[in-house]
Amino acid sequence: MAQRILHISDLHAGPPFRPQVAQHLAAQAQRLKPDLVVISGDFVQRADFASQWRAAKELRAALPTPQLVVAGNHDVPLFNLHLRLLNPMGRYRRHISRDLNPVCELPGVVVVGANTAHGLTFDGGRLSRSQSNTLRRILAGYGPEVYKVVVWHHPVVTPPGGKRDRTMQGAHAAMQLLDECGVDLLLSGHLHVFALNHTRDLDPSLRRGTLLCQCGTSTSRRGHGSEHGKNSCNLITLEDQQVRITHMLYDDAAAEFVPAAEHTFPRL
Repeated sequence: MAQRILHISDLHAGPPFRPQVAQHLAAQAQRLKPDLVVISGDFVQRADFASQWRAAKELRAALPTPQLVVAGNHDVPLFNLHLRLLNPMGRYRRHISRDLNPVCELPGVVVVGANTAHGLTFDGGRLSRSQSNTLRRILAGYGPEVYKVVVWHHPVVTPPGGKRDRTMQGAHAAMQLLDECGVDLLLSGHLHVFALNHTRDLDPSLRRGTLLCQCGTSTSRRGHGSEHGKNSCNLITLEDQQVRITHMLYDDAAAEFVPAAEHTFPRL
């Protein structure tokens, strides 16, 4: 049976937030009734301000469940150095989720979240050794018949047209980890533009490779590149023999996200 995942990202509650788009996104998500909503980080623009966390919590509460969420670099305090260095995930844990490695099981599918946001990183992220080991341990419990999806905030590749390298630290090692764990699909955000890649196109030596899907910003004014000033999300359909990714852009006239392109990939 096909499973549908609504992938949204980079909400950025705060000055760049578009509350009307957020309201329409939540209403549309309720109509779509996906099997899972994934939010791949950056709930707030600045983690130092309680009002931004309240807005992010309100949007999350309006979205359907179940949900799997991970933190982004903007979810770490910027100005409060004490929190940034000693308790970087404290406010995210308090307002959004205490679980930095969430797991959601759907029929024939497992989705696992990991945290790439840390107090010592301002833009780029990284997977700590403990995060890598946790991913290995969790995914080792699922056989090859299970479709394995991983979610973290920072990308392992800069999309075409990117002005500078904004991949996570240790991006190649992360791709090797995904391959080692037999991960079929990685969902990420951070760059505010939709992109699709495959790790074997970047490193042909990988055993089977992983499909990479980046989401643009779903509810802020900070779209970049081809999505400058735009909002987007992805509707992902996992079928027995293929994965279908529908890239959706917000249409002001329609007051909803409409399909912009559909991409189909065989399951390897």
